[in-house]
Amino acid sequence: MSDERAKRFPLALADLVREPRKPANRPQDSRAKQAAASALKPAPAQPAKPGPSRAANAPMKNPATAAASATPATSVFPARSGKKPAVGAAKPVSSASKSAAQTHHAPHAPRASALRPAARSAERDPNTTASAPKKGAPNVALASTQTLTSERVRERMVERLRSNGVTDPRVLNAMSVVPRHMFVDPGLAAQAYEDAALPIGHHQTISKPSVVARMIELVATGRALNKVLEIGTGCGYQAAVLSQVATEVYSIERVRPLSERAKLNLRPLRVPNIRLHYGDGRLGLPAAAPFDAIVIACAGLDVPQALLDQLAVGGKLVAPVGSQAAQSQVLTLVTRVSATQWREEQLDRVFFVPLKSGVI
Repeated sequence: MSDERAKRFPLALADLVREPRKPANRPQDSRAKQAAASALKPAPAQPAKPGPSRAANAPMKNPATAAASATPATSVFPARSGKKPAVGAAKPVSSASKSAAQTHHAPHAPRASALRPAARSAERDPNTTASAPKKGAPNVALASTQTLTSERVRERMVERLRSNGVTDPRVLNAMSVVPRHMFVDPGLAAQAYEDAALPIGHHQTISKPSVVARMIELVATGRALNKVLEIGTGCGYQAAVLSQVATEVYSIERVRPLSERAKLNLRPLRVPNIRLHYGDGRLGLPAAAPFDAIVIACAGLDVPQALLDQLAVGGKLVAPVGSQAAQSQVLTLVTRVSATQWREEQLDRVFFVPLKSGVI
């Protein structure tokens, strides 16, 4: 028995050393560990265990937040405010966050490409975004009738004037330069370059282009105009044409809303040689007299003597003069021959709003 024990002892000692390994491989223990791992769910994270990599993956939340923070950087709105660095900040993003950002911004991609030209213009001038629609009535006409702003349309109008007998190159040039559509209501902008009188409110009208050119040519023919007086500013169109022919233009309007509208219409053109006045046109402007020419854009039964006195010797006055008997108006040209003499010529049949006294 002792020999048998001696033979078995080393084996039994080896078994005792290896014995602790067997419980680790027991199926019951492995099943228990698997159950615990599946219940607690940290087991999948432990295979990738290296603690530092787990800590490095913990900021994987940051790519998501980075993608979220990249949203304003790649959106159009920072581009509108002219922040270029925000647009370039989207480039140094990792490949993982780049794919996340692409999937996040996929619905907005067409919008960004459609607004790309606007974004480029915003980089040049941040104030050019969405400010066009808020412009006033003349600029609304510009936006809605872009074809009317072309020189080609005005040139066709000038050709009609030339065919109707207007020959003064200064007048034709002035008619081609001044944008008539800026002086009418936006709803009438499509008719701006037709040879028609159009309403401007307060029972007043803007005269036909042919009548405007004809009246200015009558007072400008054969001489230079230094100082001109216009009676009846209206919307300011005729004053703008006169400013291209004369050195100084004075214009009087008796209806205050029309006088204010003329200022607004002329402001975008930045015409430096027009002086607008609110007052009674029948009285003229004695302080600025004498005038080389006077253009009256409203019809009276006669020409007021105050205006005849303010005309320089050799100067010309053109006005529509009405007749109660015939109920008609005739375009009349008056030339001051001397300090006490005036010569009168009756020309074309016309129709103007009446010349009245006082202000409203």
